[in-house]
Amino acid sequence: MERKYGTSVLCLLHTRLRSRFDLSLIYFTRAGNFPRTVKSIRMPIADKVAAAHRINDLLKGLLAAGAFKLKYRITVDPQLDAAFEDVPEILVEFAGPDSGTMLDRGAELLRSFETLAYESLRLGPDEHTKISFDCRGYRASRMQELRTAAEVAAERVRKTGMPYQFSAMSSRERRIVHLALRDQSDLRTESTGEGSGRSVVVYPKNYDASKKPAPAPFARRRR
Repeated sequence: MERKYGTSVLCLLHTRLRSRFDLSLIYFTRAGNFPRTVKSIRMPIADKVAAAHRINDLLKGLLAAGAFKLKYRITVDPQLDAAFEDVPEILVEFAGPDSGTMLDRGAELLRSFETLAYESLRLGPDEHTKISFDCRGYRASRMQELRTAAEVAAERVRKTGMPYQFSAMSSRERRIVHLALRDQSDLRTESTGEGSGRSVVVYPKNYDASKKPAPAPFARRRR
């Protein structure tokens, strides 16, 4: 079977409005650059070189279509420091005049490009940590931000005796929070919600999870 996108492919483009970038989600067709049908068979991530080439082809089309002033480097099996809990199998790093645009609105465009790469390679949610897109050290900065938020949430739960619910996060970011608190013997963490609305809840160890956790403002993405 084939998964059909019709006559258009979903893509993120930008336009300049009053000397500022305005990101918009639109559909477009570029003959020869993107397929109109995509087979539902998943590419094995074990074929890392082929996956890297596929990401490269995707990015060439996206950057050209959006006229982005960006360059990028794709690294297979990158050597990263211990700050990264999950070392990706493929790392894509962006740089260039439009780097600020990539990081606007909580790195919305960077994350959107990453999501398109997941779709291109047919990666399931449990495989998203195998690929990572970064720009000007955003990933390490965001990781530290989440760890700090996890520590603050833990102290709040201890003081109030009530659970704490983070804002919605990606599977990678939820994992960072879980790992940050895994050694806290008096607490436990669980993921809750569906789809893009999934988040992490921090509970006192023996708390009855059937009670509704209080929402909290920490770990929201930077604007």
